[in-house]
Amino acid sequence: MTTRVRRAAMFGALLAVLGTTLIAQRGPGRFFSPSPNQAYDGRFTFVRMSYPVGMRFGRGGLPWSHDYPTGEMNFLRILTAVSNVPANLEGTNILAFDDPEIFKFPVIYLVEPGYWSMSDEQVTTLRAYLQKGGFLIVDDFPYWAWPQFESEMRRVFPALEWRDLDVSHPIFHAFFDIETLDIVPAYPALGDRPIFRGLFADNDPSGRMYVVANYQNDLSEFWEYSETGLYAMPETNEAYKVGVNQFIYGMTR
Repeated sequence: MTTRVRRAAMFGALLAVLGTTLIAQRGPGRFFSPSPNQAYDGRFTFVRMSYPVGMRFGRGGLPWSHDYPTGEMNFLRILTAVSNVPANLEGTNILAFDDPEIFKFPVIYLVEPGYWSMSDEQVTTLRAYLQKGGFLIVDDFPYWAWPQFESEMRRVFPALEWRDLDVSHPIFHAFFDIETLDIVPAYPALGDRPIFRGLFADNDPSGRMYVVANYQNDLSEFWEYSETGLYAMPETNEAYKVGVNQFIYGMTR
């Protein structure tokens, strides 16, 4: 049995055990309440990106805070359980796009990009971060959000074009072997089907990817509610596997 087959075989049982533990520790329906950022200590830290918005909605949270903190904490427990990534399980970070602290972290995570906008300084900082080796994962991404997101990223890299990814791309084999991208979205309002898109240096899809967009998808919705049984186990498993692959790809490429 290959290493990847063994990983997949034990993953479902592991998620079931962790889910039972998490249900005992926490209840559903958390509201957004930011915790102090974690000081850099060499361990992998989950970094969620914030942006200014003029409204609050959805369980009392801001758009960029959706599924916080349960989604990332559940994800980190899975990541550390299935891999040897030394992750900080004491907390996570929330940073702005012009915060120089982002240069300490190899991967940053953005949600609800339909409400996202940046200052000129933030555009410059994000460009420098990505060119220096950073990686941006974009999630919780409904169909109607693409024009706003694409417009903001056009400010960062005017000449780069988005490429739809197929299952052969290395990001889908960075840890688990993802066999198909016919993945069930968390809820119908996201769009017809999940589409994974990449933005590459020099428009070369065989080269370094700067950003992966989980378009018409919401992986962290599955992560957040994996402790409740709201979503079926197979779909939840795939959301974790794709997430683990994306973060490990961002850390190791």
